[in-house]
Amino acid sequence: MFRGDFQSSIDPKGRISIPAKFREVFVETFEDERFMVTKCLVGMGDGSNCHGLSVYPYREWLALEDRVDRGEGFTSAQLNSIKRLILAPAVECAADKQGRVLIPPTLRSYAGMDRDVVIIGMQKKIEIWSQENWERVIGQAEKDFPSDTAALASLGI
Repeated sequence: MFRGDFQSSIDPKGRISIPAKFREVFVETFEDERFMVTKCLVGMGDGSNCHGLSVYPYREWLALEDRVDRGEGFTSAQLNSIKRLILAPAVECAADKQGRVLIPPTLRSYAGMDRDVVIIGMQKKIEIWSQENWERVIGQAEKDFPSDTAALASLGI
């Protein structure tokens, strides 16, 4: 599973270096070096969204597509939105020998990425955020963090 957070930057060619720890997970856990990069939206509590990128191991991506195809719990309009905003812009990628991956300009632009980025492990996927957007997302996470200590204790936190 993907765990940890890493500071990185985008090189002049639009490449991001995937941390070695995460590259090992692709091979050892998911047995495939391929992955899918797509848009990530996080609600900000004020009705706005913050934009980043999600990176799914290829096997997890196929499972996600299957769940979307089943569409349980969503209206057809919501499913079409998911398909248009998440599935359609996805790009299959693989890291080069130095662990770099080229992020297409359209996805970099969407996520507001021009230099400094934060790469975080989210169990079965990775998220990549511009430094500015990461600060907004983590600030919102702190606001949304549960205050119910019993519920937290039930999770072992």
